Amino acid sequence: MRPASPRRAALACCALIVAAATAACSGEDEPRPQPTQPSTQSGKPSEKPRQITFGAYGSKEEVAAFQSVVDSFNAASSTREVTLKSWPDHESALEDVLAGNAPDAFLTSRIDLDQLVEAQAIKPVSLLLDERGVDFGDRFSRDAVDAFAMDSELQCMAYSVSPMVVYYNTDLVDFDKMERRDYDVPTANSEGVRERWTLAEFGAAATFASRKGDKRGVWIDPTLQGLAPFIYSGDGQVFDDDREPTSLAFSDDSTREALDQTLQILRDPTLTPTNAQLARATPVQLFKRGELAMIAGFRNLVPELRDADDLEFDVLPMPTIDSRATVGDISGLCLSADSKVQGDAADFIAYAVSDSAISTVASTGYIVPANTEVASSSEFLAPQLEPAHAGIYNDSIRYMEVPPFIDQREELIEAVTPLLERLVTAPGTLDLDQTTQEIDDASRLILSPEETESPSESPSETPSESPSE
Repeated sequence: MRPASPRRAALACCALIVAAATAACSGEDEPRPQPTQPSTQSGKPSEKPRQITFGAYGSKEEVAAFQSVVDSFNAASSTREVTLKSWPDHESALEDVLAGNAPDAFLTSRIDLDQLVEAQAIKPVSLLLDERGVDFGDRFSRDAVDAFAMDSELQCMAYSVSPMVVYYNTDLVDFDKMERRDYDVPTANSEGVRERWTLAEFGAAATFASRKGDKRGVWIDPTLQGLAPFIYSGDGQVFDDDREPTSLAFSDDSTREALDQTLQILRDPTLTPTNAQLARATPVQLFKRGELAMIAGFRNLVPELRDADDLEFDVLPMPTIDSRATVGDISGLCLSADSKVQGDAADFIAYAVSDSAISTVASTGYIVPANTEVASSSEFLAPQLEPAHAGIYNDSIRYMEVPPFIDQREELIEAVTPLLERLVTAPGTLDLDQTTQEIDDASRLILSPEETESPSESPSETPSESPSE
């Protein structure tokens, strides 16, 4: 694992603040609610329940599961009533919140955290959740919780965490058959589980699956997110600085070396889908049809793959070059700074991350719970369903690299994606040094434009005086 990040130090400080504040607050007027059951406040109930809004995004199935959580909370409380508001994705949620339309509590992606804090749109949840008995130190993924620590506070409560893994068709990638034919295969542990594999074994699986002309071995999206696990695993860097990047670091020697090894597989036209295949179907569609053996993706792919006809699949972690690494998405539950019912909203967040509530959402197959008790339960692991080795998601969390906050994320993606596509998919000979330098130059125009000298400012291009002058 890489050295502890500044976020870990921030969360440690946050924990000390929480402990000190809790020790100082004795003789509470109201009972401490338990996270496994919605609390009721002391005093005489009002005639009408206090209204709480909760915002969430996701698929129809995920939103339906959130509605079940809301219904369960409402059924156990006579003094509060939660109403669910839904968005199709986290971008829509962020736009609504920043526009001043934040629900009292809402789901967010970690990549949006800096904008929410800068806009003072959220209230830290550290003390509120500690008062409600939420054990975010032991019962939740430390990596996921750390990701929401900022300014010595836990800004939002970690809810789910989904590392990128490799999905593989178990008919096309048959490790037992490969081993009998002397292919490199990942070693099984004492329980027969293949927990990790090397880049060479990953390449061997792609080669084995591509031995029939109408099948292809692997597809990795030519994006920053798609290439990042390979770069980090080869001890390279995606950004020049993990906190305040001014450029991508693709021209770094270690990054180039990691890319050189990876691209020997990803640029092999005998292993990857043809242009004709990609013109008529997406890589996920090809995988579901049994025409593609391996793709990289996140937990939200699982329900779609389970519904595919005649598809047998499992998961493995991202392949290792020098050290294990992956990337992923982390979501959390936040409390609106403008909420008039912050105590009630905090009660709902405490309930929503409890074992019973988060099991409801985990059972849909879309998320990896940050709640470690649920993540190790049958509701999530679902041993009777595919993938057979869902524990791979939990094991991969500790190797996740969390990217720096970038306000111009969309602009950066738009600027470098064409170059990344050329890097991975362009036919013919690749000039790796030139292409990686172009990628870094394009990123610098987005991440540090003030440091990029424009042609008009260049001394070499300053117009010379006219002879007539």
